[in-house]
Amino acid sequence: MLVADIVTIETPGLGDRSYLAHDGDVAVVVDPQRDIDRVTALVEALGVRVTHVFETHLHNDYVTGGLALARQTGAEYVVAAADEVAFERRPVADGDRVSTGRLTVTALHTPGHTPNHMSYALSEDGETVAVFTGGSMLFGAVGRTDLIGEEMTDRLTRAQYRSVRRLATELPEQASVLPTHGFGSFCSASETSGDSSTIGHERRHNIALVTDDEDRFVEELLGGLGAYPRYYAHMGGLNAAGPAAPDLSPPEEVDADELRKRVEAGEWVVDLRQRRAFARLHLAGTVSIELGDSFATYFGWALPWEAPVTLVGDSVEQVAEARRQLARIGVDGIAGAAVGDAEALAGDRRGGYRVAKFADLAEAFDRDDVRVLDVRRRDEWEQGHLAGALHVPFWELPERVDELPGGEIWIHCLSGYRASIAASLVDRAGRTAVLVDDDWARAAELGLPIEAPS
Repeated sequence: MLVADIVTIETPGLGDRSYLAHDGDVAVVVDPQRDIDRVTALVEALGVRVTHVFETHLHNDYVTGGLALARQTGAEYVVAAADEVAFERRPVADGDRVSTGRLTVTALHTPGHTPNHMSYALSEDGETVAVFTGGSMLFGAVGRTDLIGEEMTDRLTRAQYRSVRRLATELPEQASVLPTHGFGSFCSASETSGDSSTIGHERRHNIALVTDDEDRFVEELLGGLGAYPRYYAHMGGLNAAGPAAPDLSPPEEVDADELRKRVEAGEWVVDLRQRRAFARLHLAGTVSIELGDSFATYFGWALPWEAPVTLVGDSVEQVAEARRQLARIGVDGIAGAAVGDAEALAGDRRGGYRVAKFADLAEAFDRDDVRVLDVRRRDEWEQGHLAGALHVPFWELPERVDELPGGEIWIHCLSGYRASIAASLVDRAGRTAVLVDDDWARAAELGLPIEAPS
């Protein structure tokens, strides 16, 4: 009789999942996020002992909590033998087995997402019940293969195709598929489908398994890859170095006078409040990145890496949540935080700009002083954009804002979130920003002129 239980620990903001599997006595953890207090709280609640922490790969979208968790719990840290790391770990290669209690974990080399990527098949009393697939087999999709370098992309894409097919061939139909990526993560090569899956289901639906020709798979996969967050470039190195547990203590408190001095000095001050509230009133020179599930992703995409940052929030709790999210992507340089009434913090340096809908843009579209700025990704732009619009992806604005023309700059994206970041950057540069906080689909419904691919 099977008694193993697998608990999912979700991080929706990054589109990732971590897992804890236990037999009621001992537990293994797979791909933990950096804020390991979520894992240790679960361990305490379950009354189990963590004996092993497994890493499927050196992650590119977040800083791992694996080493810190292993050290805190006394567990063995299991990492691919071929990965060059700066810490002691239990190295594993293809076919190696790790047993603890009634659980056995078998390492399966599944290159593609990274060269040394491992999947881990979990069995109890000789029966395979699940496979932790990391960035290999996802729900209907696969992990992207272009994060290591352009020169390796073709080879890794072909390896990914074969790795997913290996899992589908060697593992039983009823085994649960438990990926780390694919729930909104930019580590997925395409959109995933569903909230759970099995090997049998993937045999019928996964892109690598329903596409019989490897060359066609490579062409389709690479043709569909869009941009990914800039901060990804730093994650692999941080994970190979062996990151410590994050400091989640409250940042140093900054008063209104000091906050204004930092803005005047050109430092990065990020306002966490709702984007429309920011547009109505804010300390001029600050940047709006609304706190929500996607906060860390877009923060790490928009701002220069390792630049000291001061946070502004409505509450201490809001700042604490922002710090936790930022720690997951290795942003530890929080220079301070200010909490309180926006008007009091702004003083005589009040800023603000207009918020509009696409219906408002339709009325103003032909005015000579109106320019439209589209801040979406290149692949989104190429699928269709407003005639005459400028295109500068939001993350390029800090370096390219001087290229923008005069007049009113109406800024849009797909839903308003990225446009709100961009609008604050345009406003920070002293230009006249208008935030189009609306769904892109409304532009076509209203008859705005859209240039689509031929």
